[in-house]
Amino acid sequence: MNQTTTPLLPISNGPEKVTIKVTLAITGASGAQYGLRLLQCLLMAQCEVSLMISSAAQVVLATETDLKVPSATALMQAFFTKLYDAKPGQLRVFAKQQWMAPVASGSGGGDAMVVCPCSTGSLSAIACGASNNLIERAADVHLKERRKLILVPREAPYSEIHLEHMLKLTRMGAVVIPASPGFYNRPQSVADMVDFVVARIMSQLGLPQTLVPAWGE
Repeated sequence: MNQTTTPLLPISNGPEKVTIKVTLAITGASGAQYGLRLLQCLLMAQCEVSLMISSAAQVVLATETDLKVPSATALMQAFFTKLYDAKPGQLRVFAKQQWMAPVASGSGGGDAMVVCPCSTGSLSAIACGASNNLIERAADVHLKERRKLILVPREAPYSEIHLEHMLKLTRMGAVVIPASPGFYNRPQSVADMVDFVVARIMSQLGLPQTLVPAWGE
């Protein structure tokens, strides 16, 4: 689905103060809309966001959306700050080899990290502790510090390798949320299906969301 911007659907703006600090990585799996909508929702929920977008993810963004996202980190930061009306300093974008970024250390990282979507290559590297770039290192930090790490793989079908990596990471304490929207809420659009997955992520982060009603409501 091509789109110029992520749909602005109802969501609670929350308090003015920063709720939590979230590291968000968007990697090269199909499903860029999940990462973009999550970024929007985190900023609207007053989270402080550290964003990393892999080179492969930039290719996917250009393929799956109409957004013209700059590749330079400073320009990318300005682009998303304006697109999602973030407050000054609320969003910081880091390059893959920016080893002095706070997210590279347990003493400077955030409260939680989400890799959305998570490519199977990133899944493998995180499971093995490769830490070859800032995304992998940040995920490794969250595992070693016992902080919340959420991985959103988008692949079909899964091979035994993929399943082994997901099991391994789950045993380490990570939460695996496949990009598999449900249909019991009768989605009327692709945006509704995207919101179903993003709502589950927001709930795992302990953040209020009005994208999808809780079961039974």
